Amino acid sequence: MIWCILVVGFLLPQSLADPGFFTSIGQMTDLIRTEKDLVTSLKDYIKAEEDKLEQIKNHLLEQFSTAIYPSVLWFHSRDYSDKWAEKLDQLTSTATKDPEGFVGHPVNAFKLMKRLNTEWSELENLVLKDMSDGFISNLTIQRQYFPNDEDQVGAAKALLRLQDTYNLDTDTISKGDLPGVKHKSFLTVEDCFELGKVAYTEADYYHTELWMEQALRQLDEGEISTIDKVSVLDYLSYAVYQQGDLDKALLLTKKLLELDPEHQRANGNLKYFEYIMAKEKDANKSASDDQSDQKTTPKKKGVAADYLPERQKYEMLCRGEGIKMTPRRQKKLFCRYHDGNRNPKFILAPAKQEDEWDKPRIIRFHDIISDAEIEIVKDLAKPRLRRATISNPITGDLETVHYRISKSAWLSGYENPVVSRINMRIQDLTGLDVSTAEELQVANYGVGGQYEPHFDFARKDEPDAFKELGTGNRIATWLFYMSDVSAGGATVFPEVGASVWPKKGTAVFWYNLFASGEGDYSTRHAACPVLVGNKWVSNKWLHERGQEFRRPCTLSELE
Repeated sequence: MIWCILVVGFLLPQSLADPGFFTSIGQMTDLIRTEKDLVTSLKDYIKAEEDKLEQIKNHLLEQFSTAIYPSVLWFHSRDYSDKWAEKLDQLTSTATKDPEGFVGHPVNAFKLMKRLNTEWSELENLVLKDMSDGFISNLTIQRQYFPNDEDQVGAAKALLRLQDTYNLDTDTISKGDLPGVKHKSFLTVEDCFELGKVAYTEADYYHTELWMEQALRQLDEGEISTIDKVSVLDYLSYAVYQQGDLDKALLLTKKLLELDPEHQRANGNLKYFEYIMAKEKDANKSASDDQSDQKTTPKKKGVAADYLPERQKYEMLCRGEGIKMTPRRQKKLFCRYHDGNRNPKFILAPAKQEDEWDKPRIIRFHDIISDAEIEIVKDLAKPRLRRATISNPITGDLETVHYRISKSAWLSGYENPVVSRINMRIQDLTGLDVSTAEELQVANYGVGGQYEPHFDFARKDEPDAFKELGTGNRIATWLFYMSDVSAGGATVFPEVGASVWPKKGTAVFWYNLFASGEGDYSTRHAACPVLVGNKWVSNKWLHERGQEFRRPCTLSELE
């Protein structure tokens, strides 16, 4: 069997160590400043410790060269450390000018995690001989705030998730050719190899094959790397075998043995593959000669344990593809000024409404929250951001899940007048009572952040979902968009084919329940992964209690 590496992380403060840390852009921007501080300390250290620099130079030349700038390999080893520090200083200087934009690029985010978790720690081990040194002290202090192995793996998984959702090939991601990027970045052979290993540890042989092949291509193109072809082919051949392509696995194994004839595992695999192929030929010996030479058919990409029936439609909508509204239905969608049913606050300055979809009716309000209000809400939420949870429909307990990856915080109206004003604005424009609504939830979706298809309301098989609140089911959803997103991040409705794209300062509103109280299953929706950028939203879930006379029941069950 092929080997794998078991990574064990160290303990971190709760604010950093909880799963999904990497999805918070706000916290990741702090890492950029931390790395900038470390670079400054490193430059001072290099000047003060010339006698130890030779050993560090050799290590940096071997381990770090292609991790930051492959082009620096031409530097002479004697001045390499200074040049490396200057290059990294340039990188962090660029990043600190626009930290959210920089880590909004998923490749930059992954490489930042990899550098801080792996490469800086290796450098720390080299220079730990003198604890009195300022750089060592600074690095040791800052290290408690570094991401751990779980965060690095999470960032890798986010890249794989984006690859699938947006149909990106490995070469596009490796070259950083993503739409709307401000800070183009690339993946080295080591990075591609790391992504392949992460997929392998998850028994995801499909992505293992893709990324090991990308690593091999870059090696064939002449990229200098500490990873050799033997290591790549070792993973690649086994991943191909696991997917059923025995012929290709045998070919790759032979290629490996040409490079390393004494490779014990490859020699064992070669004998095993040849034995399996001989058995297959014996089983097919009654067939014609042409049939006996027929290749083994590779398996298709396996169905994941968390497979969703609407996955294909969901991902198509995230890419802006899929169902489009007919011209006849489009003609029924309008833009209008809305005064909140003659609400005094909106008679002279009515709100701008736009119909996004007809069934379910999804309405967008334009210029409904100001930039100043957005910043206040974000500032209130940032210190409280924690991994978002969902209510277990069976136990009722709050728990983190793989299909909801974001950071969220809850804000009460009484703690800040801006939050109270926003709550009242929702009440005035919807005509629904917000006194029984849940608190304003603020969410930040960073690299690969998403919320897969779900319902906001409780179904009939979840009668106790909101029992503790005592306010009935979630009758409606109000969703503020508090940032623009460079690429990805749409809110999609797979049941009907609607895609609503983020636009800062706007909000969308829809009813989850019919007036009869029955759930509207067409409101099943999802937050698509953020491909490039940073997505801030806040939402208000309004409940049934208090709406008896504001939204009376109808005689029809589905109205």
